[in-house]
Amino acid sequence: MADPRIIKEKVFLVTIFVLTAVGVLPVFHVLAEVLVKGSEAIARHGIGILTSTSNGILASLVGSAILSILASLLGIPLAILAGLFVAEFSDTKIAKITRVVSQSLLEVPTVLLGMLVYIIMVVPMGGFSLLAGAVALALVMLPYVMVHVEQAIESVPPMYREAGYSIGMTRAEVLIGVAAGIARRGIATGVLMGFAKAMGETAPLLFTIGAARTTLPCSRPLPLANVLDPGDAVPLMIFQYAQMPQRLYHDMAWAGSLVLVLAFLIVFIAIRLLVKEVKM
Repeated sequence: MADPRIIKEKVFLVTIFVLTAVGVLPVFHVLAEVLVKGSEAIARHGIGILTSTSNGILASLVGSAILSILASLLGIPLAILAGLFVAEFSDTKIAKITRVVSQSLLEVPTVLLGMLVYIIMVVPMGGFSLLAGAVALALVMLPYVMVHVEQAIESVPPMYREAGYSIGMTRAEVLIGVAAGIARRGIATGVLMGFAKAMGETAPLLFTIGAARTTLPCSRPLPLANVLDPGDAVPLMIFQYAQMPQRLYHDMAWAGSLVLVLAFLIVFIAIRLLVKEVKM
């Protein structure tokens, strides 16, 4: 007669496997659908669907690239500094307030962040702009990166900090050189999570960038001056084109989805390969 403990263990393992498959298979299904439909769209219309502004998504691709750079420059440094501060000075009032505000931003619908930026930037500036969209995406990105940075720093064993102090390092040197160095993979993961969350957002862009798809936002000699002009982004284009009845718009939406997924996978793989884990 079989041991009841062995039977329970096998039942447990089978249950875990089934539940894992139920959770993972939809993700692979979505990825497969995007790869197939996106590839078919590009094959049907040629590379022009990616390089044209009239019957293609070039303006959306360029707009997303500019938004990604601007939002990262605005949000990631601030989020990392805030995460380091909250982790190091967790008992202070400022740290507690910062943590509460960050957790609140995690729960706030991102469409409200877009409306906030609309009120404080778009209306006073007199029009939509890529800069306003970048600020909205930076607000979306900030709490995700900050929380991951804080958790990564707090996961570093105290003995490494003590070792740093024992050789005469200052508090800042221990925090940046020791704790952040050991937790760099967790910090990089947080940055990637925040980046992916912001770059896939549509709602904050509805009120901020203006969905300008007929001209490139960097068509003038000084591209940085164009951040004050309206622009477009791939997620916003997908959201709006998916509701159109024409097949061309659906194909452009699928092509944009494919590019977005491939871009994220490239960034994810690059970070995982370049940032090595510190084994403790």
